[in-house]
Parts: sequence; C-alpha cells; structure tokens
Amino acid sequence: MFGALNRFISRLDSDAQHSTSRDRYNAFGFQVLRNKNSEILIEPWYDFIIGINGRHIENPDPALFTTETRNCAGSSVALTMYSAKGQRTLTIDIPVPTPSPTLGLTLQWSPLAIADQVWHILSVTPSSPADTAGLLPYSDYIVGTPEGHVHGEAGLGELVEEYISRQLRLWVFNHEYNVTRLVTITPSRSWGGEGALGCVLGFGALHKLPAPLSEGPVEGPGEALFEGVKLSGEQDRAPSASAVSSLKENMGFETTTNQFSGNLLVPASLTSPPPLQPPTSVPTGGPPKGARRGKKAISPSVAFDEYFKEEEQKSKEEDFAPDSKAAPPPPPPGKSGIPQASGAGEGKTSTEGTNTEEAAV
Repeated sequence: MFGALNRFISRLDSDAQHSTSRDRYNAFGFQVLRNKNSEILIEPWYDFIIGINGRHIENPDPALFTTETRNCAGSSVALTMYSAKGQRTLTIDIPVPTPSPTLGLTLQWSPLAIADQVWHILSVTPSSPADTAGLLPYSDYIVGTPEGHVHGEAGLGELVEEYISRQLRLWVFNHEYNVTRLVTITPSRSWGGEGALGCVLGFGALHKLPAPLSEGPVEGPGEALFEGVKLSGEQDRAPSASAVSSLKENMGFETTTNQFSGNLLVPASLTSPPPLQPPTSVPTGGPPKGARRGKKAISPSVAFDEYFKEEEQKSKEEDFAPDSKAAPPPPPPGKSGIPQASGAGEGKTSTEGTNTEEAAV
C-alpha cells in the first residue's frame, strides 16, 4: 500500500513540475554559483536569474547576458530573480559601474528544478549518526553535497550506501536561522537503530524549501488592535496624553500619567457608555403621589451580597433546611400520654391478694 502511495505522490510531483515549467520561463535560468559583490543581495545556489530588463531569458548564451549588462553601464540593470527559498519571483535593480561594467557574479545555465532536489529532516533518533552530526528535525534541509551531484528521491540513499562507515559531507540549510552549514556525518548499520543515518527524510512537493522566517515585511503585530504596545526590540515609550485622557474618561476613574508605562495595552477603539454620575441635589419633599419610585443606586458589592443572600434563602427553602434562630420542634409524647381504648371491659383478678387492671389492646 505504501509503495502505491509513494508512486502516486511521485506522479503528482512530476505533474506539478511539468505544469509549472511553463510558468517558470521554461524552467531554466542562470543559477548563481558565486557572488563576489557584497552589496548585491543575491544568494549563491538558491537564486536564479530568469529575466533581464523586463525580458525573459530564453537563450543560454552567456555572451548575450554580458552584452546586455554592459549596455547598462552608468545606470542600473533590472534582474528578475527566482528564489528556491519559498519558490518566489522578484525583481531587483543593480547599479552597473562605468569603469568595469561587471556584476561580480558567477553564473551557470541550469534548470530551476535542480533547487527542488532537497531532503527534509522530519525526525532524528537519539544517539543516531544524524543526532551525533547535529541534524535538527523540521528545520533542517539537505540541499546538496560536495561529494557530487545527487538527483532524484533515491539519489541520497544511494550516496549514503557508498559512504557506509565513512565520513560524508552534506550541505544543510536551516530555515529558522536562514543559514547553510557543512555537516559531516558517518553512516553506519551498527549504531543500534533503524537506517544508516537514524533519521526520517521527506522529499517532494510537500517538502520544498520554505521562505526564511526573517524574510518578508513585518506587519506590526498588535498595532492594528492596540496603541502604545511595546514590541520586541523597541524602546520603552509612554502613551500619549490623548490616550491617557481617553482611558480616564471611558473607565470612569481618575489617575495620573506617571502610573502608566509602555507595557500598558490601550484599546484603539474602546467604546463604552459614559459612567453614571451621582445626582447633585436630592429633593426633600419626596416623590409626588402616584408617581413611580425610582430605583436607589446600589453599589456592585452590596448588590452581589443581597443577591447571594436571596439565593441562599431560596436554597434553604427548597431543601427544607431549618432556621438556626427558629424554635425547636416539640418533643414526641411519652408512654403515659397514649390514650387507652374506650369500651374495653375491665376484669378484676385477685392474684396473691393484689388487684391488677388489664386493658384489651
């Protein structure tokens, strides 16, 4: 069953690659192998140049790309980049110097699908070769090896079999820290567990390289809902005077500004009815006849006490609980108080000279 499922997923992956090849400008581009210009934010291996000055690159001749770049000397050239991290496309403008109109990039014409040949670390068994090498589950991706090219889902397994009990170097990308490191691992069959590496790998459309967590504009968490929020890496700041005055008016109490700090969350759209104001004067004559008496203002604490007392009284009545202050019930009647049956015949019997009365019961 698992073999059929794997074949079905492989078929989906191949169909996805064929369907997206047309959208990825024929799935070819100039892969960046080396970047000598630190001012250009282009990552080797992960970035591909698929367009220049608004035109798609369809000819693999590097001379045409070099000529187009030199024609932009003294200005800037617009490069359309495809990033394997997150499978995103963006356009960047790079200034081209006049004396030497070069970009400082080493390029190679390659298919974009080569960036999909990655293996996702899903789990790592303790005390395994993968654990000893420092591989991290979920956040690590094996993207290549200096030992040679690895193609296909079974390519890494075949390479591991060749390096049993020998050191194998792997390029590993961590998307949480956005770093690529060289890991040395020694595959073994005698480490005491399953597999030569001791880890579970994922491959295919569901395990492509994600975008790093540090990329993308931060949309200011909390700024849309709250004002005066202290964000991570932000200096302490006090709320504005208008926010403090609005808070005092809405909450119905007075306070001073120095009682607030930058950690106070002030709702941006706090809508509440104005607090009840006590009457300034009380009429002495009392309400007119026939008029309905107004309810007396009761503080919340007193209202809760009366409510609990009322509920306690109802509970006692429902449970027939006797009141502690009530008089105790009368005691049961004694034996002498039992009435004798009327109409019973009285018989007098002399026994040893003593008269006894018997009643028929």
